[in-house]
Amino acid sequence: MSIYNKINAGFSLGTGDPVTAGIEDVIYIFNQGDITLTYDTTNPLIITGLTAVSSAKVYKFEGTNNSFNTMSKLAKTSVGPRYTEEIDFNIAGFSVEIKAQLMAMGYGRVQAIAVNNYNSSDSAVELFGAVNGLILTDAERSAADETVDGGYKLKLTNPDKLREPYPPRAVSIAPESGPATYTSTIAALEALAA
Repeated sequence: MSIYNKINAGFSLGTGDPVTAGIEDVIYIFNQGDITLTYDTTNPLIITGLTAVSSAKVYKFEGTNNSFNTMSKLAKTSVGPRYTEEIDFNIAGFSVEIKAQLMAMGYGRVQAIAVNNYNSSDSAVELFGAVNGLILTDAERSAADETVDGGYKLKLTNPDKLREPYPPRAVSIAPESGPATYTSTIAALEALAA
């Protein structure tokens, strides 16, 4: 019997630690298959480890002024709930190197990790595209667009007809000794970053 067939707890909104909207202006992106994901043995919504395959790296994309956004949307299907996941972000530039990365994200599948502004939750850091990966579906550049200084507006989302079976996974990685914390999870990501 699946643990997701019946609710087993309630929640309330409090003022002691209010939720903050948005994500930090950083996204960690890696090629699907380059990083092995380790899941919590009792809860498939939690990733407890990221291990590079061979010398693979996680690539860090940084922005400014809340220019990045994530979205997860439930879609009811005949086989159960599925989730459409999206990440919108900007790249201030249009060099040949940037264009090569955009082409790679359009043809190959990637996975991405976003850091929520609200970091007092066990889902402060989330992985998108855990099962089916993400592809670049929009890459728009208008040379006169002053909001991104002529750079690219990008969207990563699930490939056609391949929604995720779960919402974005929480990433919670413990240090060598002690429990997992927000700080230990960020340190683990930074250790894998190129």
